Amino acid sequence: MNDDGLIRCSWANVRSGAHWEVYRDYHDQEWGRPLHGRVALFERMSLEAFQSGLSWLIILRKRENFRRAFSGFDIDKVARYTDADVHRLMVDEGIVRNRAKIEATIANARVAADLGSSEDLSGLLWSFAPPPRPRPVDGSEIPSASAESKAMARELKRRGFRFVGPTTAYALMQATGMVDDHIRDCWVPPAR
Repeated sequence: MNDDGLIRCSWANVRSGAHWEVYRDYHDQEWGRPLHGRVALFERMSLEAFQSGLSWLIILRKRENFRRAFSGFDIDKVARYTDADVHRLMVDEGIVRNRAKIEATIANARVAADLGSSEDLSGLLWSFAPPPRPRPVDGSEIPSASAESKAMARELKRRGFRFVGPTTAYALMQATGMVDDHIRDCWVPPAR
């Protein structure tokens, strides 16, 4: 329980300092809430890839910088990025400057832009959402990957997406409400 009397998932327990408010607010207002739309999901997919190997708090603190640097995650704009944009991003101190992740984000935008008119990124990603299940009692019941995230990662890789392994795919599913991994006692109400 926190100073406000609310029970939260253990990873979002509020500590002192303004940066922990970012974590708490993300947990309370976004994480696990159903998110649709190609741009919104492309942003989350990209941020999850950038987070790989880092703290999620680092990504959240740099989120506005990422949005600015990547044209608001507009898929069509990012898909047209050139080597000059890669260079621009590599010297941008406001984001995580990892060439492989930057190039993967651009490549992923190109794949997403090329999805046929009958299928968009939102529909593709949500096609892997499992049926609702009971919330976990505690964090020990939360997997790092699932059959659905493995299938999602396999299909995304088949289509040419990068930095989308099963663990990253599962984190994306959690963040966008495809799965509800808030613990049972967490104050955030179920969304699906």
